[in-house]
Amino acid sequence: MSGHSKWANIKHRKGAQDAKRGKIFTKIIKEITVATRMGGGDIDANPRLRKAVSNGKSNNLPIDNITRAIKKGTGELEGVSYEEVTYEGYGPGGVAIMMDIITDNKNRTVAEVRHLLSKYGGNLGENGSVSWVFDTKGQIILDSNTGEEDVVFEAALEAGADDFEANDGFYTITTEPTVLMDVRDSLENDGYEIRSAEIEMVPKTLQKLEGKEAQSALKLMDELEDNDDINKLYSNFDVDENTIIQD
Repeated sequence: MSGHSKWANIKHRKGAQDAKRGKIFTKIIKEITVATRMGGGDIDANPRLRKAVSNGKSNNLPIDNITRAIKKGTGELEGVSYEEVTYEGYGPGGVAIMMDIITDNKNRTVAEVRHLLSKYGGNLGENGSVSWVFDTKGQIILDSNTGEEDVVFEAALEAGADDFEANDGFYTITTEPTVLMDVRDSLENDGYEIRSAEIEMVPKTLQKLEGKEAQSALKLMDELEDNDDINKLYSNFDVDENTIIQD
């Protein structure tokens, strides 16, 4: 699939690791709370909430946690007041980086992000500085053991998907954002187990990194991913398969 960066592959693989489970839960709970606050607690009437709850269930987030997050979003339970913001910047080799933030302290978060980018030779940019590098797409992730590649490919196309890629033990199905959940529901009804269904920023073109720059980019992205305030993280870098990845 054109524009599918190496980081996109890596983060989906890392997302399956039990060591990251707590951070996955934290980010999903934040997303559920904010989605509820923005669009209400009715899952059927709030597409963003429906998507967040669906991803929570796919990642085995306990239903009690989902319910509490919704109640915090509606105000039925006391909760933290979160703010959403998008940061854009550059990493090693000038690669583009976009970060969707959900935070209760924007000053703290921007300082942490600026520090990490600087640590690896990057810097924050202004709004619009790198967003043009990306297209907004729906992306559905399935584990490859959920079905044969050819069969899943046909099912995805029949459901309305635009693109399909098999890589690193999972399938990535790309859709227009407006039909993301319809395609997801169709695949689930066909018996496929969905790992996630998200609106993503997919790079139009890739920037190849090698050697120390590749290693620095991977380390930077890993540290940014570990920041609880960074809800989603995108980049357009690509590296060789034999680049050593420090998990």
